[in-house]
Amino acid sequence: MPRAKAAQAGKAGPTKRRLAEHFAAGEVLTDMAKKEWKLGVPVGQGGFGCIYLADKNSSKPVGSDAPCVVKVEPSDNGPLFTELKFYQRAAKPEQIQKWIHAHKLKYLGVPKYWGSGLHDKNGKSYRFMIMDRFGSDLQKIYEANARRFSRKTVLQLSLRILDILEYIHEHEYVHGDIKASNLLLSCKNPDQVYLVDYGLAYRYCPEGVHKDYKEDPKRCHDGTMEFTSIDAHKGVAPSRRGDLETLGYCMIQWLSGRLPWEDNLEDPNYVRDSKIRYRENIASLMDKSFPGKNKPDEIAKYLEAVKLLDYTEKPAYQGLRDILSQGLRALGSKDDGHLELSLVENGGVRPKTVTKERNQEV
Repeated sequence: MPRAKAAQAGKAGPTKRRLAEHFAAGEVLTDMAKKEWKLGVPVGQGGFGCIYLADKNSSKPVGSDAPCVVKVEPSDNGPLFTELKFYQRAAKPEQIQKWIHAHKLKYLGVPKYWGSGLHDKNGKSYRFMIMDRFGSDLQKIYEANARRFSRKTVLQLSLRILDILEYIHEHEYVHGDIKASNLLLSCKNPDQVYLVDYGLAYRYCPEGVHKDYKEDPKRCHDGTMEFTSIDAHKGVAPSRRGDLETLGYCMIQWLSGRLPWEDNLEDPNYVRDSKIRYRENIASLMDKSFPGKNKPDEIAKYLEAVKLLDYTEKPAYQGLRDILSQGLRALGSKDDGHLELSLVENGGVRPKTVTKERNQEV
């Protein structure tokens, strides 16, 4: 998936990368396993590449109901290479299915990797990757919903994201850029949400050896400014606790409409210092974000638990899920897997009775 621009404060601009040229519908790409994939119409333009509908090669043209997309970039570009390594190591369909079965999950919101390869066109080399196709992203729905999700929806989304994070963390990776625009709904089942865009994914624990805590001024403030972890603000490589901290910030924004430091995102040090101050006093963060009497105590408890994690410590994912499930029970609800979302259609909002989202959102 193409990544939304991550805020990279204080950094020199990226080296100029070439854009992929347009590929015609019907062009066939052959992956490393010799499987052939036929391209359909383009459905998105990333920073440095294009996304097309795709299906297994046949005599028929690729229809608007194609199950896959292909992302194509010039082979000397970096973002897709990073993403591809994650997918090859951690997102093969059989790996995901085995985890779902072992952990008794209904589904796991990690896109499946179906193939990749290199393709030559007009003397130039392109890298491509085939993956699942999705529907609308949560940021669009959030904006159309007056920048609010219900408490039940926030808790259920977060439970599913914890499932995803446990999986990718156990496969040696952290995501590094959790936010609503990187969460896409399934085309077939709008109660299912998938975490996409592994362009900032980081292999924090190669071969089971955790990277050391080390502050690097050149890497300060990586990620998306509103949500990035305190570690990332200090230039420390991403870790499991950073992903969980970021999810905590997402929960607050989705429920309250804004984060306390959003008034000054141009000043990354202000954002960092605000997060550090509020981490020391989570009650004050809750008071600022939820000035009324009805505060989401489960989010405060979640943040308190995450705050206690050491850099290299394995989180107690089930304990965090239990905290959020208690929040659902306090609402007189339960984790029924049903996301109460309104979906965007033609710029408007409609109740959630969904057939299929036609466009691959990027």
